Amino acid sequence: MTRPVCLFTGQWADLKLEDLCQKARAFGYDGLELACWGDHFDVQACLADENYAKRHWELLSSYNLASYAIASHLVGQAVCDGIDERHRSILPERIFGDGNPEAVRKRAAAEMKDTAKAARRFFDAAPKAVKQQLALSGKTVVVGFTGSSIWPLLYSFPPNRPGAIEQGFTDFATRWGPILDVFEKHGVSFALEVHPTEIAFDIVSTRRALAAVSNHPAFGFNFDPSHFGYQGVDYVGFLREFSARLFNVHVKDVWWSKTPTAAGVFGGHSEFGSDGRFWDFRSPGRGRIDFEAIVRQLNRSGYAGPLTVEWEDGAMDREHGAAEALNFVRALDFKSSSRAFDAAFEQ
Repeated sequence: MTRPVCLFTGQWADLKLEDLCQKARAFGYDGLELACWGDHFDVQACLADENYAKRHWELLSSYNLASYAIASHLVGQAVCDGIDERHRSILPERIFGDGNPEAVRKRAAAEMKDTAKAARRFFDAAPKAVKQQLALSGKTVVVGFTGSSIWPLLYSFPPNRPGAIEQGFTDFATRWGPILDVFEKHGVSFALEVHPTEIAFDIVSTRRALAAVSNHPAFGFNFDPSHFGYQGVDYVGFLREFSARLFNVHVKDVWWSKTPTAAGVFGGHSEFGSDGRFWDFRSPGRGRIDFEAIVRQLNRSGYAGPLTVEWEDGAMDREHGAAEALNFVRALDFKSSSRAFDAAFEQ
């Protein structure tokens, strides 16, 4: 059984969910990873209205679509970040409020706890076929970000004061430990998308994040290789090391230059898509990520969850890209062999 291919809805939140369902069905996707913004998934509505989850599943099913994860990147980002005016653009007004940083962080933490409860309610209402697919991995998943109080300290000049980085990981554990306890209580797993600006953004920082929360059973990872490739991080090695914590997979590509450029790895304060950048996101199959190596490692690891296209390519029409990406992933994915290729030689 090959893995279901889904579309992450975060980059499509300008569309009503039903409009996106129509497009996703026309493209040929199996399901949607529902973002907790736009009208795609409303945490508080799911908790307040006992029929919300049922109506959502009816809508998805009417287009022959499923869902195997929901995503709360934007609110999760605010749990550990140093809050400033930029966060107003990504947070609901009820969470940003007056912008007082600690109050925002506390409201974001409370919302993440509610997200675990809403995810439980939503997937408990899922059709039988969805529950059977989820049972293959044994995980009910919320994908998201954590934010980080120490991301601004990444380049250590002026030199970071002794203990500053350790304090950042302690802050992460203090804020996310109680959230993860709620996730565990409700049988839901949180999958951090390891990513620049988060507490974990490469293999070393991922090790430290896991250690900070004492390997909490509800804490794992959403694997997106596009955030590793241009950094020079061994993304297949990440899969090898953290296979037991792999809760979700995003298929997103990235291109990076083989020669020096005007704007290097840090981007030169240029926008995505600007000419002269060292790297940029690309539609799957059009960058430099070795997706075949990834699929082979996923097979070795026994990953049974969805492959979810997170489509980002500033130079390509998104509908063309989403359709093309689906075909790329369908052709890419394959089952593991159940026998050695030379087993017949002895017959």
